[in-house]
Amino acid sequence: MKVLLQLIFVLVLGVYGFSQENSKPIPACEFLTKYQNVRDFTISKNQDEIYFSIQSPIEDRAVIAVTKKKKNKWQEPEMTSFSGKFRNIEPFLSPDGLRLYFASNRPIDETTTKAKDYDIWFVERKDLKSDWSKPINIGAPVNSTNDEFYPCVTTNGNLYFTSDAIKTLGKDDILVSKWDGKQYTEPENLGTNINSTGYEFNAFVSPNEEFIIYTCYGKPGGLGSGDLYISYKNNKGNWNEPKNLGEKINSKQMDYCPFYDANTQTLYFTSKRTSAIEKTFTNLREFETEISNYENGLSRIYKYQIKL
Repeated sequence: MKVLLQLIFVLVLGVYGFSQENSKPIPACEFLTKYQNVRDFTISKNQDEIYFSIQSPIEDRAVIAVTKKKKNKWQEPEMTSFSGKFRNIEPFLSPDGLRLYFASNRPIDETTTKAKDYDIWFVERKDLKSDWSKPINIGAPVNSTNDEFYPCVTTNGNLYFTSDAIKTLGKDDILVSKWDGKQYTEPENLGTNINSTGYEFNAFVSPNEEFIIYTCYGKPGGLGSGDLYISYKNNKGNWNEPKNLGEKINSKQMDYCPFYDANTQTLYFTSKRTSAIEKTFTNLREFETEISNYENGLSRIYKYQIKL
């Protein structure tokens, strides 16, 4: 029966346009293993810049860090110039690498030091070697008096993001604000094939808007508290019914913050998975080793080779 179920799952993957290439997710990068609580991942088209978020143990503080590749080696990560105050998370590089979008609870201007709701911000640079500008609030109609999270920008400039109130069907929903060449249009809900009365959040949309990967929390039939799902657009331009990415990727814990690198066919994502098993420890070193495993229930970044 187990073999039959595995065969059925493989066939389903083929039908919906994606196939698995390796047995299980592994740590995304060696340099990330020293951090106990990280999330979010975006890598440049040239494969020489990585941005990610580092959080405090209780996740009340966060900065966005960057590492750059020099002589084929990733350098020691550094905090970005616009981090260090307020909570900055969820970086996303534009396709040309000249803008970095992120979410933050920083105030709109410097006349106050009080944190506000989460908005989508960006920094920009003249070329790939220039420094980033000061943060710029993307403004209305994207941002509102509620929270906006997890920006993802496609090749044509359309901005996908998570909202907890604007035109939502229930809790968190995925919205899109289209770029008309001059400005962003009013946000649109992606509809009931993607969203529900529950929680849908943290969407990565492919540059050509062919598919979307996002997290559904507590979805019936899911494997854990939050699973990654994928949906493809049909020939009418509508999103198909999403499919769970399966037990090879998802865990019983929270799996979220996806980013797909088509150049290397690699899915990066954050997970709070744990590999802890019932066992008896004979000394403190054994216990310390067990709780220090990468899969220890803390927020970690993984990668998985998969063709989508």
